[in-house]
Amino acid sequence: MKHAELVCINDYLKQYQKISSIYRVDDSVLRIIFEAGEPLFVDLGRGDSYMFFKEDFKQAKRYTAPFDVLLGKRFANAKIESMDVEEGNRIWRIGVLASSSYKAMRTTLQLEFTGRNTNAIILDENEVVLEAMRHIDSSISFRSVKVNEVLEKLPPKELKEKPFDLNVTLEEYLKGAYEKRLHVKIEEIKKQKIAQVEKKISKLTQAIDALENEAELMLKSDEAQKEATLVLAHLHTNTIKGYQEEVTLVDFEGNDVTISLPQAQTPQMAANLLFKKSKKLRQKALSVHRQKENLDEKRLFLERMVGVINAARDPEEIQILVPKQRKSKQKGDESNLYETFLLEGYRILLGKNEKGNIALLQEAKKNDIWLHVKDIPSSHVIICTEKQNVPESVLIFAAKLCVEFSLSQKGGYLVDYTKRKNVKPFDGANVAYEEYQTLKIYKE
Repeated sequence: MKHAELVCINDYLKQYQKISSIYRVDDSVLRIIFEAGEPLFVDLGRGDSYMFFKEDFKQAKRYTAPFDVLLGKRFANAKIESMDVEEGNRIWRIGVLASSSYKAMRTTLQLEFTGRNTNAIILDENEVVLEAMRHIDSSISFRSVKVNEVLEKLPPKELKEKPFDLNVTLEEYLKGAYEKRLHVKIEEIKKQKIAQVEKKISKLTQAIDALENEAELMLKSDEAQKEATLVLAHLHTNTIKGYQEEVTLVDFEGNDVTISLPQAQTPQMAANLLFKKSKKLRQKALSVHRQKENLDEKRLFLERMVGVINAARDPEEIQILVPKQRKSKQKGDESNLYETFLLEGYRILLGKNEKGNIALLQEAKKNDIWLHVKDIPSSHVIICTEKQNVPESVLIFAAKLCVEFSLSQKGGYLVDYTKRKNVKPFDGANVAYEEYQTLKIYKE
């Protein structure tokens, strides 16, 4: 951010006397509400830090690190005592007074827009670091940022910046700040995430292509069974000897058939080994069929994921669909049965196939929310409520996932939802349900 830009925003926010709420909504993004004003988002990402207004910023998880706990404790519902931008530095300081049951605490939130070391630092009255978004060691920067140490002031310097001309209202400017970066940012992240998904699709395709041919295995199984039956039929003729490697027999149509015999002490044992070979080939063919079916379902899910990523309208939604790191705590093969998404701290589970839908119905708690496209076969979706009221934004997002991963045709679809206790499964993933409500979701 430019220094002049910070000054302009600071002057605008001086109209407020209180911070109502403040918390982190992304790894480097803070959400601040000044009294009853519009939420202000502060992106402290390295290289392109800025502030913006946005109506529907999607938050994946709730942050509970020491920084976040202290941020809420010291700044939520706190009276603003000072707000200023340092001369010669891109540093914005907000001083507050927070009253607790014991005593009033004065605290400063120092937001540093300094490129590589951009940071949010919580300071006490003596400029001692209480917590920071990023702890910085002296080996990384000439100035360390460590808890319980006095924060060294940055010396002012001459800032070489292009003039900052505000030719619209500040509200319009802050709304446009996000949109200005949106196109480039979303295309970049779409390209990155789609490449990750397509790499997985390619691996699955290779695995499918590497599978043995199911039809050929079944044909070999039938041939082995016919040969075993033919050997049994010729036991009384004494034409087959023990340990014989090959024999020519007349089949049931009167044709000569040459059979390669397994190493066996007697013809009867040779026939048994051929029957065993036939059974193994048949089991292998059925196993290949199941493997192919499983891999095809995984590939279809990932192909739909590519479509959902392409349809996403903001980078936050894409990060929810394909997180940076997914820590799966699912047991056994459950991660292959359903996908887990996080929004505003709520877990949203999406069945990948019929087995996944059944697993969700079995595992969901009675007060979890169940969703399904109305009157159309679709994935089942579960919102894990933990006995909390689910925000409308989470319901809409879950319903959208239900539509996007189940249907390919554009249009408007109805999605029913109700508590899991109102859903009665039968015949696998088929259900009857009552006391439901309905959302309309448009697939573009």
